[in-house]
Amino acid sequence: MFTTAVRYLGTKPKPAMKALEPRFQPEQNQTITRAIFEILKEHGPLSMAQTWERVQEVGVKDLTSKTQMKTILRWMKQRQKLRQICNHVGPNKQFLYTTWFTNPPPTVNQPRSTGVKSSIT
Repeated sequence: MFTTAVRYLGTKPKPAMKALEPRFQPEQNQTITRAIFEILKEHGPLSMAQTWERVQEVGVKDLTSKTQMKTILRWMKQRQKLRQICNHVGPNKQFLYTTWFTNPPPTVNQPRSTGVKSSIT
């Protein structure tokens, strides 16, 4: 019991995360965010890999790596330009990015069945 108390009292709390700031020029940042927003607006909720494929198809020249795109997506999520949806597919989870004003796909917010049938009619 003593070691458990020491373990909990000896841990430091996590430091507060500071806000993300993209390392682009403001003009480049605006171009990239507009392109990503339009892609997500047109093609619905997309995963990270699907978004990267669409960005490469469009050919945003300022965005050179997937890591930069991830940073931009997190920044856009912080600024509430995008939202992230968790889609449960069996035992797996799939995280999708979408705009705030689009309706989620029908598979996203379905109630889980518990296997118990209700006898109330």
